[in-house]
Amino acid sequence: MGEALNCRQFNVSVRSQGLWPPVSVAGSLRRRGTLVPMRAELRRDLAAAIRTRDAVAVAALRTALAAIENAEAVPPEEAGEPRPGGSPVAGAVVGLGAGEARRRELTDGDVERIVRAEVAERMTAAGEYERRGQEEWAGRLRAEADVLRRYLV
Repeated sequence: MGEALNCRQFNVSVRSQGLWPPVSVAGSLRRRGTLVPMRAELRRDLAAAIRTRDAVAVAALRTALAAIENAEAVPPEEAGEPRPGGSPVAGAVVGLGAGEARRRELTDGDVERIVRAEVAERMTAAGEYERRGQEEWAGRLRAEADVLRRYLV
């Protein structure tokens, strides 16, 4: 048996062997024409990043997924009225999801545009941090942008 590694040593070891990030695998699947939606890749790779405790990838993937889900939301005026149910309380909604508004369905192209916008936002912010002399924060944002860039074809 080998020596026990702490999380930091494990991450360095995995990266040095070319086993991480799994997002590079996801990008290669997309380029080979496999029909894997980008959102599914992001979610799968988020789970892998959480397991390996890669804080940069976790932050980038979580915020990208949140931006995608925010883009699916519809304004309240477009949501319509919830369906009334057979509840003894007047105007109450009944049933699982009965009070939920429909969400927009995004295409893979829409998701790609959102991810591109996330990359651009991080690069702009990194430039601003660098201009103010905060290299550490700028480097972190650039690393997050690099994680997301791997999903772009």
